[in-house]
Amino acid sequence: MPTRRSTVRTTTVHRSTTPSSSARRSSVRRAVLAVAVVALLAACSDDGGEGPGPTPSATTTTDAPTGSPGTTTPPPEPSPEPGLVVVPEVRADVAEVATGLAAPWGLAALADGTLLVSLRDERALVVVDPATGAVEPVTGPGADDLRDGTVARGESGLLGVAVGPEDGAAPGEVFVHRTAPGGNEVLRGTLTGRELSALTPLVQGIPAASTHDGGRLAFGPDGFLYVTTGDAQQRGAAQDPGALAGKVLRVTVDGAPAPGNPDPASPVWSLGHRNVQGVAWDVTGRMLASEFGQDTFDELNVVVPGGNYGWPEVEGTGGAGAGFVDPVTTWATSDASPSGLAVTREAAYLAGLRGQTLWRVPFASADGGASADAFGAPQALLTDRGRLRAVLVDPATPLGDDGSAALYVLTNNTDGRGDPRDGDDRLLRVTVTPAG
Repeated sequence: MPTRRSTVRTTTVHRSTTPSSSARRSSVRRAVLAVAVVALLAACSDDGGEGPGPTPSATTTTDAPTGSPGTTTPPPEPSPEPGLVVVPEVRADVAEVATGLAAPWGLAALADGTLLVSLRDERALVVVDPATGAVEPVTGPGADDLRDGTVARGESGLLGVAVGPEDGAAPGEVFVHRTAPGGNEVLRGTLTGRELSALTPLVQGIPAASTHDGGRLAFGPDGFLYVTTGDAQQRGAAQDPGALAGKVLRVTVDGAPAPGNPDPASPVWSLGHRNVQGVAWDVTGRMLASEFGQDTFDELNVVVPGGNYGWPEVEGTGGAGAGFVDPVTTWATSDASPSGLAVTREAAYLAGLRGQTLWRVPFASADGGASADAFGAPQALLTDRGRLRAVLVDPATPLGDDGSAALYVLTNNTDGRGDPRDGDDRLLRVTVTPAG
């Protein structure tokens, strides 16, 4: 279905502190990623490229009847796992958190409630305190390596950043994606306070170029690290299963191919990508990815293991008959150029560069699904902030039963393609609530 820009009320709050959707169904099988289910007992208390430009019902409990002597009261039923919520439109309220960030790219949450941000061209990491807006540099031997060993040219440089989940195999460890003289690579280090240890290479030899470098890192609900790579201007490499370009990779925290990959000896999870710069999962385990098109269509895809997304044979929809996976939503490249991606209970949010929009794609079904009709018409938000690079669900704010959520968004007007304003670039906090 064609995309539309909805009229949304956006309220800007300044803190006192400064510092179309496709109607085509995919014929490719879905992958169901493992999602941890926790039983709660009721008896317990509670970057065309980056060119310019029924809510689940509440469980009701009643006092257990007093049984006669010798009778046993059955245990209460466990509460259901929160699922998806259908919310056609939302309103957005915006608060400015921090300013003066130079070409920020990656965004990840640290266990202490602060946020780790990568600066692409400065080849540096900084920590932002959302409570105060304070920005602190990361130092140490790892920071020195990033500064001295990263090549920033065009769209390359210090790109994605991820932090190991607290319940995972590398809790609190920092993972970065950067461009080195020999190509793009993924590194790992330990952050103690604001000091980063020496870095260990995990994945090396990913093709690099001045454009189409992918670069996003994210941990999936399965605990493995997902790495997005661009085609690095090598169009044919995206269809080559032996090449690392134009892929989504899935690896362990030590950089080895993760168990369960389509080819056990390969890190490749999916192929046929032009330039994926965003990956995220919903509460059902469904994996989504945002992808830059070339001249015609940008895409939102449901990613399945072994799926081939068609580039360079097809851009946008129309490839399912040839065995490719069609996108679930498309935009003209002038309207989106989607980079970062975040997913709440009610929608996927894509940070648009050229389109200068935070695109929201609502879920049309509480049951999920990998076809286009599982997604609603896109809604345009934050159309007055310029280029947007990254979006992250605020981990400190629970997702509401009504679909309400809080997001962090990075603007990107200082990346060489935008029109910088005083104070750019900015970290914003966006609260979304159901419209009406």
